[in-house]
Amino acid sequence: MNPELVRRIAFTLGALLVYRIGAYIPLPGIDVATWSQLSGLHNRGIFGVIDMPAGPPARHFAIFALGVLPYVTAAIFMQIAAMGSRRLRALGASGDRGREKVVAYTLYLTVVLTAFQAFGLAQGLEGLHGLVPQPGPLFRLTTVLTLTAGTMVLIWLSNQITARGIGNGLALILAVGLMVDLPEIFALAVERSRMGYISTNMIVGAVAIAMVVTLLIVVVESARRIVVVDYPPQTIGGTTLESRSAKLALKLNSAGLIPTVFAGWIVAILAFGILVGVGPDSAAIVRQLGHGHPLFWILFGVLVLLLALFYTAFLTDPDQASEQLKTYGGVLRGVMPGEETANYLDNVISRITLVGAAYLVLVFVLPEILIVYFGLPLYLGGASFLIVVCAVLDIGAQVKQRQLMSGGYRP
Repeated sequence: MNPELVRRIAFTLGALLVYRIGAYIPLPGIDVATWSQLSGLHNRGIFGVIDMPAGPPARHFAIFALGVLPYVTAAIFMQIAAMGSRRLRALGASGDRGREKVVAYTLYLTVVLTAFQAFGLAQGLEGLHGLVPQPGPLFRLTTVLTLTAGTMVLIWLSNQITARGIGNGLALILAVGLMVDLPEIFALAVERSRMGYISTNMIVGAVAIAMVVTLLIVVVESARRIVVVDYPPQTIGGTTLESRSAKLALKLNSAGLIPTVFAGWIVAILAFGILVGVGPDSAAIVRQLGHGHPLFWILFGVLVLLLALFYTAFLTDPDQASEQLKTYGGVLRGVMPGEETANYLDNVISRITLVGAAYLVLVFVLPEILIVYFGLPLYLGGASFLIVVCAVLDIGAQVKQRQLMSGGYRP
């Protein structure tokens, strides 16, 4: 195996080990014995929803309790702001220096979000009897500082994995936070099956569905719509280059998880607005907008479809792509350059985006339908499936690429 690849894998495993160790270092000021009793009483069990990749750090209220989720939230906020701010959008497209400023703004926002979450968490911990022996301003301050520092360390660690390790560091930390719970949950499912609470067929069905959803994610995330670009003969510096062809690979799900995040926020805001403004019947309406109800599935699906089209249109500009092809002499095979090329790209991107959006809706809604109507016990949310599978696919792609570079890969 390529020594460079071995070094990168070792670095990645070491960095993830640091993350796991920090996941069990408790926050200062917490009575660990009391929290162990409380966490046992409030165990989610196999019927819990694992859709937020916090994992054991949050359960043990360790120094990495908030994980990298505040950074993910801040990055999404920055993308939303870029949609409405031409200046911010231009800053991100102005080269390395501009992108560094955007990253800095994201980190500043991360600190603010983490501090707010940490302060709310500290107040919540003080409300649990016996968990905080000495509540007060000092405990709140130390909790805010510790959790904020923990999140920033994890962000730095994820960047180091991306630069010096293998795979995407942020996705790997999120994925590891999800996967560490799986053996415990599966063991609990087997134990409840042995005690007669659930049937063995239900467990087998849950595992089978998980495999089907995983296969679907692998197929769609790996799929590409190929558009062939022909380049005519060109003369550069007295040298004539022969005509050549290139392949433009368009991803089916280029929007990633963003449409689902936006859709979840919109549904939550809508539910809050109804709860505040409708009146006595608002609670019943809001319940129908909750997870596991048909109204939520319909509204969520429609929003994901619309937001996927909108976000993809923000990311890709067919007119700009057509102009770039024209500048470099590229012509889509069988398509006239100029406006016809832009229209062709727009139609292709719109069609594959609809396929990608439908796939997102299926991945997110299918597990909930199976739980509500079939009572399948083992549950990972759509976000969890996507994060874990995409992290593994990214590692596989990078390993293959580095082996190809070293001449050691054999298909």
